[in-house]
Amino acid sequence: MILIIVCSTALCVSTEPSTPATANPTTPTLPPRTTTGNQQPLPGYSIAPPAQTVKLIFLHHSTGENWLFDTNGGLGIALRDNNYFVSDTNYGWGPVAGDGPDPIGSYTDIGNWWTWFRGPKSTGIMNAVYAESGQHATYSRLPTDPGGKNQIVMFKSCYPNSNLGGNPQDPVPSIDANPLRGVNAGSDYHTVANAKGIYNDLLPYFQQHQETLFVVITAPPLEYEGYHPTNARAFNQWLVSDWLRDYPYKNVAVFDFYNVLTTNGGNANINDLGKETGNHHRWWNNAVQHTVDTSSGAHDTNAYPKAKGNDHPSIAGNQKATAEFLPLLNLAYNRWQTG
Repeated sequence: MILIIVCSTALCVSTEPSTPATANPTTPTLPPRTTTGNQQPLPGYSIAPPAQTVKLIFLHHSTGENWLFDTNGGLGIALRDNNYFVSDTNYGWGPVAGDGPDPIGSYTDIGNWWTWFRGPKSTGIMNAVYAESGQHATYSRLPTDPGGKNQIVMFKSCYPNSNLGGNPQDPVPSIDANPLRGVNAGSDYHTVANAKGIYNDLLPYFQQHQETLFVVITAPPLEYEGYHPTNARAFNQWLVSDWLRDYPYKNVAVFDFYNVLTTNGGNANINDLGKETGNHHRWWNNAVQHTVDTSSGAHDTNAYPKAKGNDHPSIAGNQKATAEFLPLLNLAYNRWQTG
Protein backbone atom coordinates (compact mmCIF):
# COMPACT_ATOMS: atom_id res chain seq x y z
CA MET A 1 0.00 0.00 0.00
CA ILE A 2 1.27 3.48 -0.76
CA LEU A 3 0.72 6.42 1.50
CA ILE A 4 1.87 9.73 0.16
CA ILE A 5 3.53 12.02 2.65
CA VAL A 6 5.40 14.89 1.36
CA CYS A 7 9.02 14.47 2.12
CA SER A 8 11.59 11.95 3.18
CA THR A 9 15.26 12.33 3.84
CA ALA A 10 15.94 9.88 1.06
CA LEU A 11 14.09 12.01 -1.46
CA CYS A 12 14.55 15.51 -0.08
CA VAL A 13 17.86 17.30 0.14
CA SER A 14 18.11 20.17 2.59
CA THR A 15 19.78 23.14 1.01
CA GLU A 16 20.11 25.17 4.15
CA PRO A 17 21.79 24.30 7.43
CA SER A 18 19.73 24.16 10.58
CA THR A 19 20.11 27.62 12.14
CA PRO A 20 18.82 28.31 15.63
CA ALA A 21 16.12 30.94 15.74
CA THR A 22 16.81 33.98 17.86
CA ALA A 23 13.19 35.02 18.16
CA ASN A 24 10.97 35.32 21.17
CA PRO A 25 8.19 32.72 21.55
CA THR A 26 5.52 34.90 19.96
CA THR A 27 7.32 36.36 16.93
CA PRO A 28 10.04 33.93 15.85
CA THR A 29 12.45 35.03 13.14
CA LEU A 30 15.27 33.32 11.33
CA PRO A 31 18.49 34.99 10.20
CA PRO A 32 18.48 36.24 6.59
CA ARG A 33 19.65 33.53 4.24
CA THR A 34 19.72 32.73 0.58
CA THR A 35 20.44 29.16 -0.36
CA THR A 36 20.63 27.11 -3.50
CA GLY A 37 19.65 23.52 -3.95
CA ASN A 38 22.13 20.72 -3.69
CA GLN A 39 21.45 17.63 -5.72
CA GLN A 40 21.35 14.09 -4.41
CA PRO A 41 21.87 11.29 -6.92
CA LEU A 42 20.09 8.07 -6.03
CA PRO A 43 21.86 5.43 -8.15
CA GLY A 44 19.84 2.38 -9.00
CA TYR A 45 16.43 4.07 -8.65
CA SER A 46 14.20 5.12 -11.51
CA ILE A 47 11.65 7.88 -12.07
CA ALA A 48 9.77 5.66 -14.52
CA PRO A 49 6.09 4.99 -13.75
CA PRO A 50 5.18 1.61 -12.21
CA ALA A 51 4.97 -1.18 -14.75
CA GLN A 52 1.78 -2.50 -13.12
CA THR A 53 -1.17 -0.40 -11.97
CA VAL A 54 -0.75 0.75 -8.38
CA LYS A 55 -3.63 1.75 -6.11
CA LEU A 56 -3.24 5.12 -4.41
CA ILE A 57 -5.50 7.04 -2.08
CA PHE A 58 -5.24 10.77 -1.35
CA LEU A 59 -6.54 12.12 1.98
CA HIS A 60 -7.36 15.80 1.41
CA HIS A 61 -9.82 18.72 1.47
CA SER A 62 -10.40 21.61 -0.95
CA THR A 63 -6.79 22.38 -1.82
CA GLY A 64 -6.21 18.75 -2.72
CA GLU A 65 -9.48 18.73 -4.65
CA ASN A 66 -8.29 21.65 -6.77
CA TRP A 67 -4.91 20.01 -7.28
CA LEU A 68 -6.65 16.86 -8.58
CA PHE A 69 -9.10 18.65 -10.92
CA ASP A 70 -8.43 18.15 -14.64
CA THR A 71 -8.96 21.87 -15.32
CA ASN A 72 -6.89 23.05 -12.37
CA GLY A 73 -3.76 21.23 -11.17
CA GLY A 74 -4.30 18.18 -13.34
CA LEU A 75 -2.90 15.86 -10.68
CA GLY A 76 -5.56 13.23 -11.36
CA ILE A 77 -4.62 13.07 -15.05
CA ALA A 78 -0.91 12.93 -14.24
CA LEU A 79 -1.41 10.10 -11.75
CA ARG A 80 -3.59 8.24 -14.26
CA ASP A 81 -0.98 8.61 -16.98
CA ASN A 82 1.69 7.29 -14.61
CA ASN A 83 -0.30 4.09 -13.96
CA TYR A 84 -1.79 4.95 -10.55
CA PHE A 85 -5.42 4.07 -9.85
CA VAL A 86 -6.50 6.96 -7.65
CA SER A 87 -9.18 7.17 -4.99
CA ASP A 88 -9.61 9.85 -2.35
CA THR A 89 -11.33 10.98 0.83
CA ASN A 90 -12.91 14.36 1.49
CA TYR A 91 -15.29 16.11 3.89
CA GLY A 92 -17.89 13.69 5.22
CA TRP A 93 -15.93 10.53 4.41
CA GLY A 94 -15.46 7.54 6.69
CA PRO A 95 -16.27 6.54 10.25
CA VAL A 96 -16.84 8.98 13.10
CA ALA A 97 -13.74 8.87 15.24
CA GLY A 98 -14.15 11.35 18.08
CA ASP A 99 -12.44 14.51 16.79
CA GLY A 100 -15.88 16.01 16.32
CA PRO A 101 -19.42 15.11 15.30
CA ASP A 102 -18.53 14.52 11.65
CA PRO A 103 -16.82 11.56 9.98
CA ILE A 104 -13.02 11.45 10.10
CA GLY A 105 -12.67 12.68 6.50
CA SER A 106 -13.76 16.12 7.68
CA TYR A 107 -10.65 16.40 9.86
CA THR A 108 -7.27 16.67 8.14
CA ASP A 109 -5.32 19.12 10.30
CA ILE A 110 -1.94 18.10 11.66
CA GLY A 111 -3.37 17.22 15.06
CA ASN A 112 -6.00 15.05 13.38
CA TRP A 113 -3.41 12.79 11.74
CA TRP A 114 -2.77 11.33 15.17
CA THR A 115 -6.43 10.25 15.24
CA TRP A 116 -6.21 8.69 11.77
CA PHE A 117 -3.05 6.68 12.39
CA ARG A 118 -2.61 6.34 16.14
CA GLY A 119 -5.87 7.10 17.95
CA PRO A 120 -8.15 4.61 19.68
CA LYS A 121 -10.22 4.09 16.51
CA SER A 122 -7.31 4.15 14.07
CA THR A 123 -7.62 0.47 13.11
CA GLY A 124 -11.14 0.96 11.75
CA ILE A 125 -10.22 4.25 10.10
CA MET A 126 -7.17 2.85 8.34
CA ASN A 127 -8.97 -0.33 7.28
CA ALA A 128 -11.49 1.95 5.56
CA VAL A 129 -8.63 3.93 3.97
CA TYR A 130 -6.98 0.81 2.57
CA ALA A 131 -10.31 -0.51 1.24
CA GLU A 132 -11.59 2.74 -0.35
CA SER A 133 -11.86 2.68 -4.16
CA GLY A 134 -14.32 5.54 -4.77
CA GLN A 135 -13.98 9.14 -5.83
CA HIS A 136 -14.93 12.03 -3.54
CA ALA A 137 -13.72 14.74 -5.91
CA THR A 138 -13.88 15.14 -9.69
CA TYR A 139 -10.83 14.05 -11.70
CA SER A 140 -9.87 11.63 -14.44
CA ARG A 141 -8.55 8.24 -13.42
CA LEU A 142 -7.91 4.80 -14.87
CA PRO A 143 -11.18 3.07 -15.79
CA THR A 144 -10.43 -0.27 -14.15
CA ASP A 145 -9.85 -0.90 -10.46
CA PRO A 146 -7.05 -3.51 -10.26
CA GLY A 147 -8.45 -4.77 -6.95
CA GLY A 148 -6.81 -5.20 -3.58
CA LYS A 149 -5.88 -2.58 -1.01
CA ASN A 150 -4.52 0.87 -1.62
CA GLN A 151 -0.75 0.52 -1.74
CA ILE A 152 0.04 4.21 -1.43
CA VAL A 153 -1.51 6.53 1.12
CA MET A 154 -0.95 10.19 0.36
CA PHE A 155 -2.11 12.79 2.89
CA LYS A 156 -2.11 16.57 3.15
CA SER A 157 -3.35 19.23 5.52
CA CYS A 158 -4.73 22.51 4.17
CA TYR A 159 -3.18 25.99 4.34
CA PRO A 160 -4.50 27.01 7.80
CA ASN A 161 -1.96 24.50 9.12
CA SER A 162 0.83 26.86 8.03
CA ASN A 163 -0.22 29.25 10.82
CA LEU A 164 1.99 27.65 13.48
CA GLY A 165 2.65 29.33 16.80
CA GLY A 166 5.46 28.95 19.29
CA ASN A 167 9.15 28.94 18.46
CA PRO A 168 10.93 26.47 16.16
CA GLN A 169 13.42 25.75 18.93
CA ASP A 170 10.82 24.88 21.58
CA PRO A 171 11.22 21.34 23.00
CA VAL A 172 9.08 18.68 21.37
CA PRO A 173 6.67 17.08 23.86
CA SER A 174 6.11 13.37 24.22
CA ILE A 175 2.89 12.24 22.63
CA ASP A 176 1.27 11.61 26.03
CA ALA A 177 1.86 15.25 26.93
CA ASN A 178 1.04 16.69 23.51
CA PRO A 179 -2.14 18.80 23.64
CA LEU A 180 -2.40 18.90 19.81
CA ARG A 181 -3.58 15.28 19.60
CA GLY A 182 -6.93 15.28 17.79
CA VAL A 183 -7.08 19.10 17.82
CA ASN A 184 -7.54 21.36 14.80
CA ALA A 185 -5.27 24.09 13.43
CA GLY A 186 -7.28 26.89 15.02
CA SER A 187 -6.17 25.85 18.48
CA ASP A 188 -3.55 27.68 20.54
CA TYR A 189 -1.88 24.27 20.77
CA HIS A 190 -1.08 24.41 17.03
CA THR A 191 2.64 25.14 17.47
CA VAL A 192 5.80 24.03 15.71
CA ALA A 193 6.90 21.84 18.62
CA ASN A 194 3.53 20.14 19.02
CA ALA A 195 3.26 19.54 15.27
CA LYS A 196 6.69 17.90 15.30
CA GLY A 197 5.51 15.71 18.15
CA ILE A 198 2.48 14.55 16.15
CA TYR A 199 4.59 13.58 13.15
CA ASN A 200 7.17 11.83 15.34
CA ASP A 201 4.41 9.67 16.79
CA LEU A 202 3.24 8.59 13.32
CA LEU A 203 6.53 6.83 12.57
CA PRO A 204 5.87 3.71 14.70
CA TYR A 205 2.66 3.15 12.71
CA PHE A 206 4.49 3.52 9.41
CA GLN A 207 7.20 1.16 10.61
CA GLN A 208 4.56 -1.45 11.40
CA HIS A 209 3.05 -1.11 7.91
CA GLN A 210 5.96 -1.37 5.53
CA GLU A 211 3.65 -2.98 2.98
CA THR A 212 2.34 0.55 2.39
CA LEU A 213 4.10 3.61 1.01
CA PHE A 214 3.17 6.73 2.97
CA VAL A 215 3.67 10.06 1.22
CA VAL A 216 3.35 13.27 3.22
CA ILE A 217 2.45 16.41 1.32
CA THR A 218 3.38 19.52 3.28
CA ALA A 219 0.59 22.04 3.90
CA PRO A 220 0.49 24.92 1.38
CA PRO A 221 1.63 28.38 2.48
CA LEU A 222 -0.40 31.37 3.54
CA GLU A 223 -0.16 34.85 2.02
CA TYR A 224 -1.89 37.13 4.50
CA GLU A 225 -0.20 39.07 7.26
CA GLY A 226 -0.76 38.28 10.89
CA TYR A 227 0.87 34.87 11.12
CA HIS A 228 4.47 33.69 11.38
CA PRO A 229 5.68 32.46 7.97
CA THR A 230 9.13 31.68 9.32
CA ASN A 231 7.50 29.10 11.60
CA ALA A 232 5.93 27.38 8.58
CA ARG A 233 9.27 27.44 6.81
CA ALA A 234 11.10 26.02 9.82
CA PHE A 235 8.55 23.24 10.32
CA ASN A 236 8.59 22.14 6.68
CA GLN A 237 12.39 22.26 6.57
CA TRP A 238 12.33 19.96 9.58
CA LEU A 239 9.98 17.55 7.80
CA VAL A 240 12.25 17.50 4.75
CA SER A 241 15.62 17.43 6.46
CA ASP A 242 15.30 16.00 9.96
CA TRP A 243 12.08 14.08 10.54
CA LEU A 244 13.19 10.89 8.80
CA ARG A 245 16.89 11.18 9.55
CA ASP A 246 16.85 8.11 11.82
CA TYR A 247 13.98 6.26 10.12
CA PRO A 248 15.66 3.21 8.52
CA TYR A 249 12.91 2.11 6.13
CA LYS A 250 11.90 3.14 2.63
CA ASN A 251 8.12 3.36 3.00
CA VAL A 252 7.84 7.06 3.92
CA ALA A 253 8.44 10.04 1.63
CA VAL A 254 7.80 13.78 1.83
CA PHE A 255 6.94 16.21 -0.97
CA ASP A 256 7.42 19.87 -0.12
CA PHE A 257 4.23 21.33 -1.62
CA TYR A 258 4.74 24.34 0.65
CA ASN A 259 8.15 25.20 -0.79
CA VAL A 260 7.08 24.72 -4.41
CA LEU A 261 4.34 27.32 -3.91
CA THR A 262 6.58 30.05 -2.47
CA THR A 263 8.03 31.43 -5.75
CA ASN A 264 6.34 32.18 -9.06
CA GLY A 265 7.21 33.41 -12.55
CA GLY A 266 6.14 37.01 -12.01
CA ASN A 267 2.64 36.73 -10.57
CA ALA A 268 0.22 34.17 -9.18
CA ASN A 269 -0.91 33.13 -12.67
CA ILE A 270 2.56 32.48 -14.07
CA ASN A 271 4.69 29.74 -12.55
CA ASP A 272 8.45 29.20 -12.58
CA LEU A 273 8.32 25.56 -13.60
CA GLY A 274 11.56 24.54 -15.29
CA LYS A 275 13.44 27.65 -14.21
CA GLU A 276 16.93 27.47 -12.72
CA THR A 277 15.93 30.00 -10.06
CA GLY A 278 13.12 29.87 -7.51
CA ASN A 279 11.98 27.37 -4.90
CA HIS A 280 11.53 23.82 -6.09
CA HIS A 281 11.27 20.19 -5.05
CA ARG A 282 11.93 18.20 -8.18
CA TRP A 283 13.97 15.80 -10.25
CA TRP A 284 16.61 18.00 -11.86
CA ASN A 285 19.74 17.01 -13.80
CA ASN A 286 19.21 13.35 -12.86
CA ALA A 287 19.02 14.01 -9.14
CA VAL A 288 16.56 15.13 -6.46
CA GLN A 289 16.76 18.87 -5.93
CA HIS A 290 15.17 20.76 -3.04
CA THR A 291 15.92 24.44 -3.55
CA VAL A 292 15.11 27.04 -0.91
CA ASP A 293 15.64 30.76 -1.43
CA THR A 294 14.01 32.62 1.42
CA SER A 295 15.68 36.02 0.90
CA SER A 296 15.09 37.11 4.49
CA GLY A 297 11.55 35.79 4.55
CA ALA A 298 10.46 37.18 1.19
CA HIS A 299 9.74 33.70 -0.13
CA ASP A 300 8.10 32.07 2.89
CA THR A 301 4.54 32.97 1.86
CA ASN A 302 2.06 31.93 -0.82
CA ALA A 303 3.22 33.08 -4.27
CA TYR A 304 0.08 31.63 -5.91
CA PRO A 305 -3.01 32.89 -4.07
CA LYS A 306 -6.14 32.20 -6.07
CA ALA A 307 -7.33 35.72 -5.22
CA LYS A 308 -6.66 38.34 -2.58
CA GLY A 309 -7.60 36.80 0.73
CA ASN A 310 -7.95 33.32 -0.82
CA ASP A 311 -4.96 31.08 -0.17
CA HIS A 312 -6.11 28.19 -2.32
CA PRO A 313 -3.26 27.88 -4.83
CA SER A 314 -3.89 29.17 -8.33
CA ILE A 315 -3.96 26.91 -11.39
CA ALA A 316 -0.39 27.95 -12.22
CA GLY A 317 0.86 26.96 -8.77
CA ASN A 318 -0.95 23.64 -8.77
CA GLN A 319 0.36 22.79 -12.23
CA LYS A 320 3.93 23.51 -11.11
CA ALA A 321 3.40 21.19 -8.15
CA THR A 322 2.03 18.42 -10.35
CA ALA A 323 4.97 18.52 -12.74
CA GLU A 324 7.53 18.50 -9.94
CA PHE A 325 5.75 15.87 -7.87
CA LEU A 326 5.19 13.00 -10.31
CA PRO A 327 8.85 12.09 -10.93
CA LEU A 328 9.47 12.14 -7.18
CA LEU A 329 6.45 9.95 -6.52
CA ASN A 330 7.70 7.43 -9.10
CA LEU A 331 11.13 7.57 -7.49
CA ALA A 332 9.66 6.97 -4.02
CA TYR A 333 7.62 4.06 -5.33
CA ASN A 334 10.55 2.42 -7.13
CA ARG A 335 12.82 2.91 -4.12
CA TRP A 336 10.20 1.44 -1.78
CA GLN A 337 9.81 -1.59 -4.03
CA THR A 338 13.50 -2.45 -3.60
CA GLY A 339 12.73 -3.27 0.06
